[in-house]
Order: sequence, then structure tokens, then C-alpha cells
Amino acid sequence: MREYFDIELANLNNQLIGMGTLVEGAIKNAVEIIANNSSELLEKAREQEELINTSERKIQNHCIRLLLHQAPVAHDLREVSSALKMITDLERIGDQAIDIAEVSQYIKSRNNVINVTHIDEMASQASKMVTLAIDAFVKKDVDLAKTVSKSDDVIDELFDKVKKETVEIIQRDKALGEEAIDLMMIAKYLERIGDHAVNIAEWVAFSITGSREL
Repeated sequence: MREYFDIELANLNNQLIGMGTLVEGAIKNAVEIIANNSSELLEKAREQEELINTSERKIQNHCIRLLLHQAPVAHDLREVSSALKMITDLERIGDQAIDIAEVSQYIKSRNNVINVTHIDEMASQASKMVTLAIDAFVKKDVDLAKTVSKSDDVIDELFDKVKKETVEIIQRDKALGEEAIDLMMIAKYLERIGDHAVNIAEWVAFSITGSREL
């Protein structure tokens, strides 16, 4: 029975890694759309979102089966319950990625808006945080999870800079006001991705130590 449960846990871990890979791809695609909007990339973003949603449902069912048909001990229970929490955050990151893709198509004056902000830095930092959180889960590394939490300060600082620069864009050229607001929305989505990455890191810590504190 224990051997079977260990196999199922390993399978769960692989599914989580796979979902994490899908989410990383969705962020990367969203970043490409910010820089170079295209209908092809937007369609790819929608396909990625559906794959992420399907992966979430599959992992949910797997976790429920483990809880109902097995008798997990305390550590196993933490790992399965953490997985359920993590996929919720991963799915929401997928939602943020498609939101970025959708909003980006309305920004036409890219050279006048995006290139004068810290959006690229925010996108890179958000993607890095998600990657680190997933790596922390794969390696069962609490110290690595802590670096995700620390990185959130960086993305928050960048978000404040984007807010300030957005105001400056509007003051300089009111015709860019609507696009500047869209840019602000993208920055907010990226900031939320960072928050979800921190949540994932906290659940990684919980699965290992029994505490979400980082």
C-alpha cells in the first residue's frame, strides 16, 4: 500500500511540474505579446489557458482520489493539500497571462508607451519568481522558496515605478492616456503573478515543514 501511494505521489509531483511548465510558457508568450502583438500569439495564449485549466482539473481529481482511497500520514496529507492550493495559484497565474495578452492588443503606440517603462523588467521578474517557486517544489528546497518571497519586494518596487511613469506619460501626451491605463493594468497583472508565486512558495514550505512562514 505504501509503495503504491509513493508512486501516486511521484505521479502527482510530475503533473504539478507539467502544469508549472505550461504556466511558465504562458507567461513567456504574454511577454512576447507585450513587445510584439500578433493574432497568432493571442490565439496561442488562449490555447495555453485551456491547457492550464485542463491540467488543474486533472490534478484536482488525482488529489481527491488520493485523499479518499488512501490513508495518508501527516506529511503525505500536507503534500497533497499543498498541491491543491498550488494548482489554484498556478491556474490564476494562467488567467493573468491571458489577461495580459488580451489587454496588450489594445496598445498600439508601443514605442511611446512600453519602451519608457519598467514593464519588461516586471515581466522578467514575475517569470523568474514562478520558475523559482516551481524549482523549490521540485527540489523540496525551503531556502529556494524563501528567495521567491524576497523577490516580491523587487517586483513591488517596479510596480511603483510603472505607476509613476504612467502618470508622466499621461501628463506628457494626453492622447496616450487610454493606452497608459492599459499599461497600468498589465503592470497590475504582473504584480499579481508575483503574489501568486509567493503563495506557491509558501505552500512548498508548508508541504515540507508544516508552516507557510518563509
